[in-house]
Amino acid sequence: MSDSFALQAVAGETYSFQSESITEAKEISMRQGVEGEANGWSRLWAAVSRVGGVVTMMAALVAVAVAPAVLLPDVAVAQDDAAADDSGDEGGGGESALVYYARALGWVFGPAFLLLSFFLVSILVMCLLQIRRAVVMPDALRSEFEALLDAKEYQQAYELVKEDNSYFGKVMAAGMAKIQSGYPIAVEAMRDAGAEQGMALEHKISYISLVGAIAPMLGLLGTVSGMVGSFQVIAQSATAPKPSELATGISQALVTTLVGIMLAIPAIAAFALLKNWLQTLNADVDTESTRLMSRFQAVGKK
Repeated sequence: MSDSFALQAVAGETYSFQSESITEAKEISMRQGVEGEANGWSRLWAAVSRVGGVVTMMAALVAVAVAPAVLLPDVAVAQDDAAADDSGDEGGGGESALVYYARALGWVFGPAFLLLSFFLVSILVMCLLQIRRAVVMPDALRSEFEALLDAKEYQQAYELVKEDNSYFGKVMAAGMAKIQSGYPIAVEAMRDAGAEQGMALEHKISYISLVGAIAPMLGLLGTVSGMVGSFQVIAQSATAPKPSELATGISQALVTTLVGIMLAIPAIAAFALLKNWLQTLNADVDTESTRLMSRFQAVGKK
């Protein structure tokens, strides 16, 4: 059966809500008003929470960028002064914290952490752009779809959501395509489509969690590598090595651990916030789609 024929069959049904009494209609209107007010407060709180989450994640990213210079601004200078005292040389000017970090990370861990940080920022930006109510469930689409249903323009309503690529559009299109088979089957089709769309968004969020797991492990690898290098210097030296000879390995061990943790903290925090937002949006789409589809409850009943 084609989509057009299916929707025409739906349009020919006699729905029970058309024969409701005036008293029942008033009760429904009052209940919808109360629910609308509650939904308004819920949306306001969700918007405030999202803004707070975005500010938190942006602050975390800024902290990752500026923390080295703030936490250890003079560490390289102190190291250079100690090396100059040991060797008897004078002059030994210091270097910035950024240069010190780059030198300590080396040509292996430096590019690795740089690529990991770029990947984290790009995934965060993509998720913040896609996991929003305006994208997942556009108000314009929902309002136009409901207006078409009220006008009993079922074929136009189906075409509207079928051509839309949003989360809400795909869920409603799946339900409208199955409405000729009965209301329970349509609701099941909507929930299957919702689960599929939610899984796709959750799959994108999981990459943030992956960064939160890989970053500290990469830092631990740098720690082990640096300590192995320092002990190798000790083992190959006939006399007690100078501190400056051990500084390279120790610097790598400490800096890689620090950078790994600095990347993991905002990644874990962002993953938790985005996952909570997605769960809220999943619930909102499910509630709204069920409400709109509830007018077809009489379809398929004998």
